Amino acid sequence: MPLVAVAHGSRDPRAAATVAALLDQVPLDVRVAYLDHCAPTLAQALHGLEEAVVLPLLLTEAYHSRVDLPAALNEARAHQPRLRVHYGTTLGPHPLLRAALERRLAEAGVLPGDPGTAVVLVSAGSSDARANAVVSRMAREWRRGGWWTVRAAYASAAGPTPAQAVAELVRAGAPRVVVAPYLLAPGHFADKVRREALEAGAAVVADVLGPAPELVDVLMERYEGAQRDPVSLVG
Repeated sequence: MPLVAVAHGSRDPRAAATVAALLDQVPLDVRVAYLDHCAPTLAQALHGLEEAVVLPLLLTEAYHSRVDLPAALNEARAHQPRLRVHYGTTLGPHPLLRAALERRLAEAGVLPGDPGTAVVLVSAGSSDARANAVVSRMAREWRRGGWWTVRAAYASAAGPTPAQAVAELVRAGAPRVVVAPYLLAPGHFADKVRREALEAGAAVVADVLGPAPELVDVLMERYEGAQRDPVSLVG
């Protein structure tokens, strides 16, 4: 069954290139769609299909996955009434995403669980408090892995900002502060996080998750789960 993977979309061409690099590793019939800024739209990606699994390439459940994407699906099905859609869940939260974060930190020279290192886990941030709470919970759970501490921060819509979190940890005496972007692709937020975190005193800012192999495994798990137990649409 074809997989239609729906990303947020960005005016920055690096974002679409990163999504393509991720999906190139998925051993399925894959189509990509974007919610904004890029083509194809979801309706365009679904055109001509009789049945498909639709997965949001989003890291947390928030407005896009709860409202925008179901609304786009319902609109597409209004034009294709025979279309059968199996709607899956977002990529996160998932234990493998923490492994992907540690992979990116290791690539930047940070040993996983280093007791002399404080980590700032940075998500894009959301107006949906539930999505931000998921990231805070991830930080608390990751803290048990031996780090000096792990602190959540948000690039927009919530606090603390990455710069605030880095500065607070420096003032608290953290031997070294590093930043782990919980972001799928490069773009405005990733660039802003890197610049402001380094200015605030971060020693390292890791790369975005991008086409990490752990994300491929999560995608396959979400694909199989959507076929067995699709999410109910509420948009």
